[in-house]
Amino acid sequence: MTVMETTGTQADTCAGPPQSDRRPDGQDSYTISEVAALTGLTAHTLRWYERIGLMPHIDRSHTGQRRYSNRDLDWLDLVGKLRLTGMPVADIVRYAELVREGDHTYGARYELLEETRRDVLARIAELQDTLAVLDRKIAFYGDAGRALASERPR
Repeated sequence: MTVMETTGTQADTCAGPPQSDRRPDGQDSYTISEVAALTGLTAHTLRWYERIGLMPHIDRSHTGQRRYSNRDLDWLDLVGKLRLTGMPVADIVRYAELVREGDHTYGARYELLEETRRDVLARIAELQDTLAVLDRKIAFYGDAGRALASERPR
């Protein structure tokens, strides 16, 4: 899986800055249990991601054990962020397919991410409205509690 998307002049790394708990490039061969510990994902989820096409090209050792790289960890970080947005797994798989297809899919990737961004902004607005209701209720009960406490005989 190509996890760094390029246009010839630009590089788009999949996620945030490198993590401090990672091995240097060239020495970055992680077992599935190490990746599970680093990412918080289960081994079952990592194997499922492989089966559904999110991570179809995981290297294997001479004994057939999965070996993940820092680039794979970057990809998993992006997948985790996309999952947090509420993007359906099918859309994340579609995004992964588009990445593998190459630069000519930039427009489709852009549209998929823009749609997800619009959904996230709508959810943020809903959460802000919900937070405002909670803040009003908390203020009400805080004020009411203080008023009751001041009325009690001492």
